[in-house]
Order: sequence, then C-alpha cells, then structure tokens
Amino acid sequence: MKNFEELRNGANSPEKLIDSMNIFKGRILRLHVDEVELPDGKHSSREIIEHSGAVVIIPVLDNGNIILVKQYRHAVGKFLLELPAGKIEKDDGALAECAKRELLEETNYSAESFEKIIEFYSSPGILTEKMHLFIAKGLKPEKHDRCDFDEFISRAEYSLSEILDMILKNEITDAKTIIGILFYNNYRVKDN
Repeated sequence: MKNFEELRNGANSPEKLIDSMNIFKGRILRLHVDEVELPDGKHSSREIIEHSGAVVIIPVLDNGNIILVKQYRHAVGKFLLELPAGKIEKDDGALAECAKRELLEETNYSAESFEKIIEFYSSPGILTEKMHLFIAKGLKPEKHDRCDFDEFISRAEYSLSEILDMILKNEITDAKTIIGILFYNNYRVKDN
C-alpha cells in the first residue's frame, strides 16, 4: 500500500459538517449548501447536489456489437451517444431490476444475464450520484412502449472497435459511456 505525502497539513483529515441549508428539491435531485470545518479549523461552504444514483448498462449482442442510444441533452445543447442508463428509483428492489427496466425502456431489449462489474461517482466534487455499471448479455428484442414521457431516444449498434474509435475522435463525450466502454474493453480482454 502506498503512503500518500500530505501536500498540506491535515490533507488526510475529513471535513466536519457544521450546518446544512436546503436550497432546492426537485423530482430527481436536491441541492443543499453545507458549511464545513476544514482540517485547519477554518470554515468553508460546499454546494452539494443529492441524486439517488443510476445504473449504466453495456448491452452486448450475440455478435459482440454494443447498443448505444442517442438523445438530446438540454444541459449541453447536443445530441449525445451514450450507453443506456437510468436513475435508481426508491421502489427499485435491486440494482439489477433497475438495470433490466432501463435496458428495456431505452433499447426494447431484455437480457438473459446482468453482471455488475464496477461502480463509480460521476462528479464527486459536487454530486452524490453513484453509477453502477452492468454488462447485459443474451439480448432478445422485446416490444416495449413505456419510455419516460420526456425521453426521445434512438438506438444503434456498433462494434467495440467503432466505439473505441469514436471515443478517441471525441465523438463520444459522455463520461459514463467512456468509463463503461474502456473498462469493458479491458475486462473483456482479461476474460479471454
């Protein structure tokens, strides 16, 4: 195990919460401002967005191709190619159930198997969202017409090499997709 050099005294001490003020509560997130005590005793504020977390799915077809979805993302003003993903709902019993629901809603496919391979934070400086990455295999087309009312999604299949090339060309810029595909590429190589 590596020992980390403290660049500043107290770098290995957590911040202490002093106060928290709710600013906004919406249907998918909550924003609050926390006052914290730093390791040196000074005070600072942290703006935190609370999110219930999400599942991300790598849908692998029998031929090895992967299904990506394309949707308009208002926050960045662009259409993005992404892995299917969705918010964890309070009534989701298990993460795999959430992954099954999101795969079906976003791709019209069900899967015989879901394997969770990694979890990660999308932006831990301001956001509590933890993402859970699954590989879905044994895909079968299934009729489904229950997308969320505000989602307009198209889908396409790509080979892994095509997706890796699009990442290198900066044509895929969605972080969860980049993390998922790069991890899957490494994971797949270890499996063989």
